[in-house]
Amino acid sequence: MKYAKEHGFAIPAFNCTTSSTVNAVLEAGRELNRPIMIQFSEGGSAFFSGKALPNDKGVLQNSILGAVAGAHYVRSVAPAYGIPVFVHSDHCAKKLLPWFDGMLEADEAFFKAHGEPLFSSHMLDLSEEPDEENIAICKKYFQRMAPLGLILEMEIGITGGVEDGVDNSGVSKEKLYSTPEDVFKVWEGLAPISERFTIAAAFGNVHGVYKVGNVKLRPELLEEFQKFAAEKLGKPKPYFFVFHGGSGSEKKDIATALGAGVVKMNVDTDTQWAYWEGLKDFYKAKEGYLQSQIGNPEGEDKPNKSYYDPRKWVRESELTMAKRVKEACADLKNVNP
Repeated sequence: MKYAKEHGFAIPAFNCTTSSTVNAVLEAGRELNRPIMIQFSEGGSAFFSGKALPNDKGVLQNSILGAVAGAHYVRSVAPAYGIPVFVHSDHCAKKLLPWFDGMLEADEAFFKAHGEPLFSSHMLDLSEEPDEENIAICKKYFQRMAPLGLILEMEIGITGGVEDGVDNSGVSKEKLYSTPEDVFKVWEGLAPISERFTIAAAFGNVHGVYKVGNVKLRPELLEEFQKFAAEKLGKPKPYFFVFHGGSGSEKKDIATALGAGVVKMNVDTDTQWAYWEGLKDFYKAKEGYLQSQIGNPEGEDKPNKSYYDPRKWVRESELTMAKRVKEACADLKNVNP
């Protein structure tokens, strides 16, 4: 994160729900020879291990299982791709803390066995709670995470829109913008514990993708936050920021955010579309071969197995998603000269 900040780029974090989507991200990172981040949401984690499994409210055993399985999968295959890979857990609201607890227990067990945590970082999103409670809970968990070398990402201010079943589409507009004082309170609470934390400060961010002009991003606020803290602390740009709701953002807003200390940007909606687009285009191109097991435009007795084999159309989805991953890396200057 320090290297990214010093060199003016950010690491894109891609939400993954299957081994296929993980592979697409790793493939793009390998082709670029650049670091990438794979992240699992609570719902995405449950999907990874299988939606048929029980996932009781207040327990979330399947979400824990899926996140831990996903992290182990990434750890197993990432070395073959030859690039730095981070494994992160995405938004964890207060009601999802059992999921967080389960992942942290897995980190502690892995650390005991291997001297490092299973995940690279975790996010606590307690932005729906009062700021004092938000910071207090983050502080409590960070004290447990710091000895393991884990990075904590926290959110101050609310990211609008809908993400993984959490609906913030109706929040008042002022809550979509943090203040310098809000952000500095986070520093005061967390910095004494460890420097390994990032802040998802709100500057009008909204999950999802929208028509240009419908979302009013103000990334220049991040620079104001940095200046406020610099005057207090006597050092330039002390914050490490995270850009949420990055899908569909204008290039100029991304560039402004990078200059203000953004070191990570989340990408989900755009890569979801890219994955679907590969399948959609394949179906349109091969529609005549995908209506039955036998019989196609070449003859009524011709087999179609080579077209409906999942390896064929899933691979097409991986290719279009990998292409979009590379575009996100370019937007964030996460490319080699």
